[in-house]
Amino acid sequence: MSWIFLLLGVVAEVLSHVALKATDGFSKPLPAALVILGHLTAFIFLGQAMKGMPVGVVHALWAGLAIVSVTLISALFYREHLDMTAWIGMVLVAAGVMMINFSQGHAH
Repeated sequence: MSWIFLLLGVVAEVLSHVALKATDGFSKPLPAALVILGHLTAFIFLGQAMKGMPVGVVHALWAGLAIVSVTLISALFYREHLDMTAWIGMVLVAAGVMMINFSQGHAH
C-alpha cells in the first residue's frame, strides 16, 4: 500500500509543479490554488507512504520520479526543451530511482 501512496504523492507533486508556472508569480488564483492543494495532497500521501517505507527511500523515490516526470511534462506542455547534458542527467536520475527500487535496504 505504501507504493500506491508514494505514486499518488508523486502525481500530486508533479501536477502541482507543472501548475506552478501557470500561476505567473501567484498572480492567478486558480493555478495558485492547484499548486497549494497539490503540495498539501502530496505531503499527505507521502506521510502515508512513510508508514511502511523508510523516510530516505520515500524521499529519494518521490524526488527522482517527480524530477523526471515534471521535466517530461514540461517539455510536452510548455514546449521547454533541454540540451543533451540535461537529458543525460535525467537518465541518471531515473537509473538512481531504479537502483533504489531494486535495493533490499527498503524492505521491512
